[in-house]
Amino acid sequence: MKRRALCCAAVVLGLSMNIGMWQPSVFAQVQSLVLEDFQAKEADGFPSQWDHENQRSQSKGREAYKVRSEYGTNFLSAKDAGQRIKKKKIDWDPKAYPILTWRWRLNKAATGTEPLAAVYASLDTDLLFIPVFTKYVWSESKPEGTLTEGGMFSGSEIVVQTGTKEIGQWFEERVNVYEDFKRIHKHEPAEKAWGISIIATPGVEIDFGPLIAVPAK
Repeated sequence: MKRRALCCAAVVLGLSMNIGMWQPSVFAQVQSLVLEDFQAKEADGFPSQWDHENQRSQSKGREAYKVRSEYGTNFLSAKDAGQRIKKKKIDWDPKAYPILTWRWRLNKAATGTEPLAAVYASLDTDLLFIPVFTKYVWSESKPEGTLTEGGMFSGSEIVVQTGTKEIGQWFEERVNVYEDFKRIHKHEPAEKAWGISIIATPGVEIDFGPLIAVPAK
């Protein structure tokens, strides 16, 4: 995979180099499903309709994840989180909208941390109703495209971004979650996806832009 720096796209689109972020109008020409645009937040800045993976550490999670705005565009800021937050009950048919896109920007990285951050696409549940997911990661050192098979209690990981040199730069990802799921899990996902999750590891500061699903071309 090639690294996709959004500042280059900003030049093409005539946007400010400082923004480096896609506006919603970019997706206007194609049918899209906005899974999360971070327009809604609670009083403390935590994103609305998101839950914590660990209910016992909600206070830390609420402090770590905040919806912020830059140049009129909202995004999720994660600082020293060390835990996952999730959004479920999304009306998302992964077969009709198999391509998941998002943007992220690394602001600070901790040495020796793997992975730095990740976006989870949970397209089904197992017999115990535990989400079955594919984890798309930003790795400190693993090559892009590296696939690590998951175990009984962990999902498979695919590296979509690697390295810590371009601090403060937005990158766009575009992954086919439907085809990845079939390839890894050897069966069709559910007709309606379980949801999405986000994690940033301890010592890492990273921003996440909107998560949008689109049909395959």
